[in-house]
Amino acid sequence: MDSELLKILSKITPEEQEILDGRSSIDRSLYYQADQSAGSHSRTDEVDASLVLTNGKLIDMRPHTRFIHFPEHTHNYVEFVYMCQGQTTHIIDGNRILLKEGDLLFMNQNAHQEIMPAGETDIAVNFMIMPHFFDTVLRNLENESGALRDFLISCLTDRDMGGNYLYFDAADILPVQNLMENMIWIMINEPQNRRTLSQNTISLLFMTLIDQASHLHVSGSSYEQKLLLHLFNYIDTQYQSASLSDFAEEHHEDIYTLSRFIKKKTGRTFKDLLVEKRLRQAEYLLNNTALPVADISLSVGYENTSYFHRIFRDAYGMSPRDMRLGRVRGRTR
Repeated sequence: MDSELLKILSKITPEEQEILDGRSSIDRSLYYQADQSAGSHSRTDEVDASLVLTNGKLIDMRPHTRFIHFPEHTHNYVEFVYMCQGQTTHIIDGNRILLKEGDLLFMNQNAHQEIMPAGETDIAVNFMIMPHFFDTVLRNLENESGALRDFLISCLTDRDMGGNYLYFDAADILPVQNLMENMIWIMINEPQNRRTLSQNTISLLFMTLIDQASHLHVSGSSYEQKLLLHLFNYIDTQYQSASLSDFAEEHHEDIYTLSRFIKKKTGRTFKDLLVEKRLRQAEYLLNNTALPVADISLSVGYENTSYFHRIFRDAYGMSPRDMRLGRVRGRTR
């Protein structure tokens, strides 16, 4: 990471100085609202957006507070943590996660998080995001790979398909590191078009992460979540020859039970998910290469070109050739 950004993020905050001066627990007034309905001495363990997201912001960033244990809590917003330097230990829904430099941890509003004390050189940043911030992000992701995209978003928006957190070991993914550095710069410098820049940067981040499923980890307590993630990664990478029977055999699952599970969790069949992936890949090849349609059909898994034409027309309302011609005409106007 840029040395100047690290220098800014490494500064001892007033909160941290109090801890170094002897404070033995977090200052709850910085994070929690008292539950007025139960009396002024009651406690809540939900970090409140109105205290950490000021002036109606939909997204904000703060350096992670070091030197102290942060007890178990939830948030009434989406949070993600980026490890700039060093490491921190988080316990999420009972699962211990060691975040190392370059890693990302996303949590939705149901995640129960506890954080072990960090040292002075362990630099992390916390992004606090209101759920409707993702409205624009989702629109930007409409053309991305459907199933894995839905899984990622469900984990942030609390739909049934996902869990409460996502963890990416992203240190070796250069585009992710560049995007996170850009995001931190935006948050620190607050340019006039900050919201648009941050939404577009988060969109690009998700587009990049969607293509990096092998770096994604989900809750260790949920076999169903892991099975879904393996399924989406299998379709994304093996779409040319993927079959439900092969996937079921690989994961020692009964094919009938697996088929019902996929339908229940995604609202679509295995065939639906596979066709969607193949056609999206065909659309990309039509718009970005000069490959003959017959070769594209074969490359996405369809030996029968007539069948490929039929399902393509059903999905897009035009033939593959018409889509390509429309793209060419659009460039020459």
